[in-house]
Amino acid sequence: MRHKKKKPESRLSWLLYALLIALILLYAVLQNAVVGFAALLLIIMILIFEVRTSVATEGARKSLIDMIAAGGAAIVFWIALTVVLHTSSPIDAVSSCSMLPALHRGDLVVLRGLDSISSFISSMHVPVVNVSASAFARMQGNMSDEFLTYFAYLNGNKSDISFNFTSGERYGIALYNVACISRDTYYGKTGEIANCTVPQQAQQNNLIRYAYSIGNQSVGGKMLREVYTSQITVGNTTLSENYSNPIIVYQTTSKDSFTGSVIHRLYAVLNVSGQYYFLTKGDNNPALDIEFGNYPANESAVLGYVIADIPVAGYVKLLLSGQIGTPQGCGSVLSAR
Repeated sequence: MRHKKKKPESRLSWLLYALLIALILLYAVLQNAVVGFAALLLIIMILIFEVRTSVATEGARKSLIDMIAAGGAAIVFWIALTVVLHTSSPIDAVSSCSMLPALHRGDLVVLRGLDSISSFISSMHVPVVNVSASAFARMQGNMSDEFLTYFAYLNGNKSDISFNFTSGERYGIALYNVACISRDTYYGKTGEIANCTVPQQAQQNNLIRYAYSIGNQSVGGKMLREVYTSQITVGNTTLSENYSNPIIVYQTTSKDSFTGSVIHRLYAVLNVSGQYYFLTKGDNNPALDIEFGNYPANESAVLGYVIADIPVAGYVKLLLSGQIGTPQGCGSVLSAR
């Protein structure tokens, strides 16, 4: 019996896919924009090659029908996922390094919708703080005063700020208003950042109050000291970070400093007369999202919580969406505190 020889197009197709996998793996390791751009170009080349090969071997009409069928199958599969997982966004890709080491940039995460908020909170043992509608309304009406973050400063006038510093350096710790920094100055702009300091007692009238500690951070293989939010107090309830809390994905709004969908761990839930708002924090971030200028996400903005993740598989989505450059924070990892 005579075996059919593999067509040159088939061999080239396998070669291109193998090269793409190698480039994506290399990009995941090096986080080099040139490698990422090369992977993106290769994805485009593969798409063009597959279309041209299909048209040449099967004809334009059959190729068009196959593409429509494949697109329809993908849509049906997506709809099935949304129904089974109870969320409009069952799959997402991690685009930053804010969740290291639990999640890495390029991970593909599978989400499940919250269904019943109360059952989700109960089953996941999420801390809940009851807040009156009037107290929450006061916070919403004065949000710029809630965006407070601790920084280390390395000079006398408090303008040279950083989260991390070398052990033994002469530093101080001050509370800064991030809204002030974002609006009036730039990080590293000498002199003016000092105007954004806030007295410690100023946050006593806020709904959420922050306490800091100093721990360790690995930056490029070098161990530094870092300032991080160690506790929050809401009313009379004090809470600390709990890495067993679920990781959720929420959609930001135009008012938030972050953009797009955010994949961060749930820190606590505010129950405002039956309406739930979520306080979140990236494991690799030194402060909560609200401290950096994000409003507490309403339950309607939460797309779901992470039930599984697939390493590296999300890089295809990141590359196709143009997220090639390495985000800030990927060169540092918070270590044991």
